[in-house]
Amino acid sequence: MRTEKLGGLTCRIAGGADREGGGDGPVAVLLHGFGASGEDLVGLWRELDVPKGTRFVFPAAPLELDLGYGPPGSSRAWWLIDMERMQRAIMRGEMRDLTAEVPDGLPAARDAAIALLDDVEEKLGADPARLVLGGFSQGAMLSLDVALRTTRQLAGLVLLSGTLLAEHEWVPRLPTRTGLPVLQSHGVQDPLLPYVIAERLRDHMVAAGLRVEWVPFRGQHEIPLFVRQKMGAFLHAALA
Repeated sequence: MRTEKLGGLTCRIAGGADREGGGDGPVAVLLHGFGASGEDLVGLWRELDVPKGTRFVFPAAPLELDLGYGPPGSSRAWWLIDMERMQRAIMRGEMRDLTAEVPDGLPAARDAAIALLDDVEEKLGADPARLVLGGFSQGAMLSLDVALRTTRQLAGLVLLSGTLLAEHEWVPRLPTRTGLPVLQSHGVQDPLLPYVIAERLRDHMVAAGLRVEWVPFRGQHEIPLFVRQKMGAFLHAALA
């Protein structure tokens, strides 16, 4: 594995012909969630059953957080969230419905992700037709937003424990991605992002003609073994 700046973001690059992103194999770009480090998803590249030569890019989000734990720089975000509001909702058992919200930092995060993908294509020679974009939680939300805001070709989209944001903006754009393969997973006991909202997102995507593989699981805000196995099979089909 090596570290390189792509689109201004620090990225861990793995897999490929030399385990450091070498060669001309397909590419999976995976975005971590809120409060995680740039290394949070890196372990997936050794575990997933993907086509030979597949390269992985794991960018660190641009915003550094001070959450009171871990070394400096170990907690990052694509955009800021109201932590107190989230904690109050969890304590009260209230459902966090973010469907009407457009986070203030989403446009800047989108620009950062697009610049990243531009560099992945230019510097790594990635073929857009053999590139899957995805992520976990906030990274999943950003991945879908980028897919809906650009016309760049993608081989597939991976949405792990994400949710529906900006419904009034996203839903009219979904038909532009008709036919796109999507893997969407969500825990039925997720305390942070409600399962029923994930189902609502799924239904919108299916209605718009996206090819959604829905992977519910008995768990919380996580990526269990069952989901990782499904993800490997999805990447194998999308990138072969």
